[in-house]
Amino acid sequence: MDTRGSEGRLAARAAPQQYQARWLYGVLLITAATLMWSSAGFFVRALDLDLWSLVAWRSLFACLCLVPLAFMLGGVAPFRLRRSLGLGGTLAIPVMAVAMFSYVAALKLTSVANVMIIYATLPFVAAGLAFLLLNERPGRSALWAAGVALLGVLIMAGSATAMADLAGNAFALLMTMGFAASVVIARRWADYDAVLVTGLSSGLCGLACLAVALVVLPAVPIPTLPQIVILFLFSLATQSLSYLFFLLGSRHVPSAEAGLIALLDVILGPLWVWLVFAEEPGTPALIGGTFVLLAVVGYLVLPRARST
Repeated sequence: MDTRGSEGRLAARAAPQQYQARWLYGVLLITAATLMWSSAGFFVRALDLDLWSLVAWRSLFACLCLVPLAFMLGGVAPFRLRRSLGLGGTLAIPVMAVAMFSYVAALKLTSVANVMIIYATLPFVAAGLAFLLLNERPGRSALWAAGVALLGVLIMAGSATAMADLAGNAFALLMTMGFAASVVIARRWADYDAVLVTGLSSGLCGLACLAVALVVLPAVPIPTLPQIVILFLFSLATQSLSYLFFLLGSRHVPSAEAGLIALLDVILGPLWVWLVFAEEPGTPALIGGTFVLLAVVGYLVLPRARST
């Protein structure tokens, strides 16, 4: 009896099942991460704190979560900074710190829907920066999708008349450019410890905002116990645990599918603040957001559909 042949057939049948289980595991983790990320606007609206204190406490809590996590995941490597960071990590830390501050600043100044619409253009901004810095030429489909997304952003941003909305949109653009730059840096220098870099970015952002708060505010407000709990949950949901879930889940899911799942953030973020705080996105945001979502979905789905 040929036992080797039967064992081979059993292994062949088990392989698709194992792949399916890993894929489902990855999808669940990425979906959980996206749900957490979508709560950012809810936390900003729920916390009655000035911008500098809000970002400082949120970022410091995230740093206290992520740096020990980097140690647990990487052993002693995080404490060998030159090996764990390298040139890419050193460049990414200040870039990500600026993006983290700009994200919360945008949410404080304008509607969550406006911020999410601009943030959804991240793939195209990253593609543009990769072309300028790495000479990666985007395909024709990417250029068409970027044009449609830009039209959507112009429809949304063109309706802004209040100074707060204009400033919020500007911070949202700066945030998107910062995160896009971090993506390009990660493509160029892929060997740095991403968890450690995110933790140190959070620490830098928190310390910088705390320093500014000490200068510009009469007195830096000390959060109440309920606010400390909310701030910790804010950092855990949007900077710490969600990042770990996405990092683990993306190992088992193709990049295009992970990007599509992450698009839920653009829809759910405005939904939570509409349900809880009655913050309506407005007609221009709905129209512009539709253009952006169609562009991003087309950019992610069409190449995959043509290859199957």
